[in-house]
Amino acid sequence: MNNLNVAVILLRQRLTTITQATRNYAAKPAAAAAGGKKKKLGKLGPIMEKKVIPVETDVNKLVNYVCGSNYMKTGEDVKIKPDAEYPDWLWTLNTERIIPLEELDPNTKQYWRRLRKVALRRNNQLSMLKKF
Repeated sequence: MNNLNVAVILLRQRLTTITQATRNYAAKPAAAAAGGKKKKLGKLGPIMEKKVIPVETDVNKLVNYVCGSNYMKTGEDVKIKPDAEYPDWLWTLNTERIIPLEELDPNTKQYWRRLRKVALRRNNQLSMLKKF
């Protein structure tokens, strides 16, 4: 009986050391464990830090290239060509202002699309005024 009690005690000690060595807790992040900066928490989780994007200041590059057109890691931005190499319709595009609805021709698709957009905006504004 004495040997049986000793065996049970030894078995308990081994089991407790095994369970203590293999905890199933989540591992702490490396930055928090090392004493690094903690990210601020918002309502929806950690707030992303804003990246500072460098602005091109080289005048020669700004005049000769379309800055920011290369989204790949390798390569360079698109070089601006002379005006003669672009199609004629490019220079007739309206870049000044939005043409009012009254000046559009009612027989065009653009007129009806704009009319639908104006009506949708009006209905949305009216629905916001309702109490319920």
